[in-house]
Amino acid sequence: MINRVCAWIMVGGLTFLGLPLGAMASNCQVETAASGPDAALTLHLSADCTEQEREARAVDATQLLQAFTEGKGIDLSGVVVRGDLSLDALAVGPLPPELDGMKELQGREARVIPGSMMIVNSVVRGAIRHQSAQGLLVVKGPVIFSGTTFEQIVDLSRTVFVQPVTLSGAIFLKESYFVQGRFLRDVFAEKTAFGPHTRFHRSVFQGPVTFQQSGFNGLAEFLEVVFQKDANLSRTYFKLGTGFSGGRFQGLADFSESTFDREAFFTFTLFEGDAYFRRATFRSTADFSDAKFKGRDDFSKVFFEKGPEFTRATRSATAQTPLGIENPTIQYAITLSLLIFSAMLIAYLIRSR
Repeated sequence: MINRVCAWIMVGGLTFLGLPLGAMASNCQVETAASGPDAALTLHLSADCTEQEREARAVDATQLLQAFTEGKGIDLSGVVVRGDLSLDALAVGPLPPELDGMKELQGREARVIPGSMMIVNSVVRGAIRHQSAQGLLVVKGPVIFSGTTFEQIVDLSRTVFVQPVTLSGAIFLKESYFVQGRFLRDVFAEKTAFGPHTRFHRSVFQGPVTFQQSGFNGLAEFLEVVFQKDANLSRTYFKLGTGFSGGRFQGLADFSESTFDREAFFTFTLFEGDAYFRRATFRSTADFSDAKFKGRDDFSKVFFEKGPEFTRATRSATAQTPLGIENPTIQYAITLSLLIFSAMLIAYLIRSR
């Protein structure tokens, strides 16, 4: 009887204080940044926080826009973001000094996010959009979306990313558009799940890029894209139509062990460095018409369910030489070494008798 009375007193006390049941036993850790004129909007919720606790501390998209308007960045981890974020609402200004040397961007109006754009291991329920047809969005700090699920469209077209961009482990349930984007540093997108339509049309990647082990579950458009450094798309899955036509790979293009379930177009694509397609799988049309391979190309052990199209494609003299152990020279060297070893072994056994 006494225990029951104590229990009811505790429940009543928690209700009186406005605390939910179980709050005293919660291990949810909340971290915020110190206030200041340059401090980023920061909210970190630990992995121990329940869904109810995350919903109770949800961040509204208007708070993110306000931080950007004040010249601050955002640093969110383990949170829920509600509402749509329209970056077109940011004030228009001149290009930052960091972009003065880029002639192709001069004269364009710009909306600038001076700080970071970090949303990690979170859930974004609303859309994120930059839809200005003429202006640019410039993000001066790092962009990190690793481990975050985006439930609505993400349209960051015509955005200049000054610092590295990390999408690794992110999930895009709807469309993700990076049309005419400019990536000045590295792009990390390992094991990223892209949704029904992904567009990087006419984007320029100035640093190394990796989409290794990622999945494009819808249309994937890399039309007229320029990769100035190495591009790693090995073990990547393309479920629907895929287009790299008119693209330019100035460094290594690695599609090793990738799978293309539907049409894959590489027409008029320029491979200035080596192109690796070793063990790739093409289950539908594979069109390399008018492509140019200036470095070595490796199509060894590729599975083409339909005959590939290489009409008017040009390949360098060294491109015809298989890579690795399939190179005849290497095979001859291995065979000769084995014969010499066998002869020495036989001579040793004869002498030891």
